[in-house]
Amino acid sequence: MARILQPHLPPRRPARGSSPRGAADGATTVASVAPSRRTNVKRGLQRGAAPVRIGAWQFVCLVQIGNFAALRRHLGPTRAEDLARELEARIAVALPEASSLAIGRATIEVAFIGDGFGALEAAVAKLREATARPFDIDTELHAFEILVGAAGAPRGTTEDVRLVEEAEGALDDTHADQDTVLRDLSAGTAAFDRLTLTRELPRAIAGGEMFLQYQPKVHVRKQEITSAEALVRWQHPTRGLILPGDFITVAEEARQISALTLWTIDEVIRDQRVLAADGHDLTIFINISGQLLGDKHFVETACAAVREGGVKIGFEITETAVIRDPECAIANLQILADQGIVIAIDDYGAGLSSLAYLKQLPARELKIDKMFVLQLTSSNRDPLIVRSTIDLAHALDMEVTAEGVETQAAMALLSVMGCDMIQGYLISRPVSIDAFRRFLHDYRERPAEDPRKSMFQRSAAFWKSA
Repeated sequence: MARILQPHLPPRRPARGSSPRGAADGATTVASVAPSRRTNVKRGLQRGAAPVRIGAWQFVCLVQIGNFAALRRHLGPTRAEDLARELEARIAVALPEASSLAIGRATIEVAFIGDGFGALEAAVAKLREATARPFDIDTELHAFEILVGAAGAPRGTTEDVRLVEEAEGALDDTHADQDTVLRDLSAGTAAFDRLTLTRELPRAIAGGEMFLQYQPKVHVRKQEITSAEALVRWQHPTRGLILPGDFITVAEEARQISALTLWTIDEVIRDQRVLAADGHDLTIFINISGQLLGDKHFVETACAAVREGGVKIGFEITETAVIRDPECAIANLQILADQGIVIAIDDYGAGLSSLAYLKQLPARELKIDKMFVLQLTSSNRDPLIVRSTIDLAHALDMEVTAEGVETQAAMALLSVMGCDMIQGYLISRPVSIDAFRRFLHDYRERPAEDPRKSMFQRSAAFWKSA
């Protein structure tokens, strides 16, 4: 039995960040049942802990060589660079269904899907068993002291960026506790005081507490980054990082969503000018609330901002956004499209897809929801749905983007199916504008490189600035 602790993700202040959208997030920390040989497991269940939900879960596990510095001194800096690959190879054998990748000189990221939180505990046990045997390095046997920090949540309940940050926080805790730390995000955090958020939101928009992050999209055939999605975050001075799932609905209810979205458009235009000065001609997509599709003032103001900005902007809307007032929404979308704004249908397939609306929308891009992509190579039905969606979109003269692409196998299959663009952690997590600029520079300099390495094979200093 493990001790369940309260969430304690430390506040982080990225450079600047993103577009309105998100899912509800929460975090509960579990001190693992899989200890290292040097320490004892923390035991005892905290009163009132929520039970772990059973079902399809997603996990991110970070495995670090705790004695890397000592091995580096013994083997030398050149040979030490290969240690992570040695570790990754053994992890791949122990967890063949997982996706693993070296993200630094001493750390491996492992991502996989399982049934319930117990799947993470079982995976960690396999990792420790696989790494307990000495490693043969240049005919010498060396023991790796492994530190493990991980996080898991039921699929569809937690943003990818939160899952990774929780895993990073868990790994940080292992250095202090010298014990494996697993975080169960199913129980959720205490609900935010919606009344307080409603009162503080206007100040946050005007006072610089909001910031943007960018997640690139790669054109499969061209192997070029042709666009990116902007994602909004709120860095609260006392509550820390608040993700969109906790404040977008508040913004809509408080009639602040227009102000937030117009702020986002202005920030994107400013950042795009910086990217253009770097030589990057990209379309940046912004998520648009369905509430705004019937707001004439917003439509006029957004068109004026884009026209004066002189940059390429796209708006992502969900299928359900049109249902409230289809006639008005479609008319306003046509006005936006006539202004040169690219309209993309987001999360296609997650709601009740309506072909009646689809054929009327002036959309040029359709984004397949990641729920169909995450298990693309292990499901019988998902490939059929994805392939038919791609064919349908192409018949309607739309390009297709697949969200949630995390493995090379999924990217290869999507390429064969004719998917135009991919977006997901295989390419990059959402990052600040400064980190995004560096990513674009590196990607352009090394276009033939494995796309996974372009973001994940980074030093700790890079990610602290991202």
